[in-house]
Amino acid sequence: MTMREWRLPAALILLGLIPMVAGAGRLTELGTGPEVTPANARFVAEPLPVVLHIVGAVIYTILGAFQFVPSLRRRRWHRLAGRVLVPCGLTVALSGLWMTFAYDLPAHDNDVLAGMRLIFGSAMAGSILLGLAGALRRHFAGHRRWMVRGYAIGLGAGTQAFTHAPYLVATGEQPDGNVRAVLVLAGWLINLAVAEWYLRRPARTTHPQPARRPRAAAQ
Repeated sequence: MTMREWRLPAALILLGLIPMVAGAGRLTELGTGPEVTPANARFVAEPLPVVLHIVGAVIYTILGAFQFVPSLRRRRWHRLAGRVLVPCGLTVALSGLWMTFAYDLPAHDNDVLAGMRLIFGSAMAGSILLGLAGALRRHFAGHRRWMVRGYAIGLGAGTQAFTHAPYLVATGEQPDGNVRAVLVLAGWLINLAVAEWYLRRPARTTHPQPARRPRAAAQ
């Protein structure tokens, strides 16, 4: 196991750090009996889906990053971690759908964004289920492709923090309406594009050097 193997997992965890910190803050707030405000009223009234979403996302983000370590994929650890990742990933996707249906739209969102959340939440759940089906059929190439796509969608909130940043810097205000929908969509599409590049890039192979022939004995 080399340090080089850990660059990608470390980058993925760092990408998910902003939503993980925000989620931890939300859980702390809900656990202390907060004052009800327009921003948190929906979570205070019905905390279960958001709690499931945050806890599932933290485990899915961190544990899923380790699945990109080649040496771990060749060990039994990969299969054991997968047994945790599948239910966590489905919890993230399905609780996201639950929140979309159960909660009133926040002030900065609109029906376009709500529709996209339904599409990508369903796509994430579908990708994980297709990945699981591939593993059960021992079709490991298909398993890998669908699990990577599901993880890319699940990590969308991390990339969306960066797609929002230029707008916030330029205007000093939170985007809303269709502008916010476009910025959120960009985060998902960037992740999926990177995932497809990762899946299609040529595999690195190490060709062994030909053995040197022993020198002929001096005559």
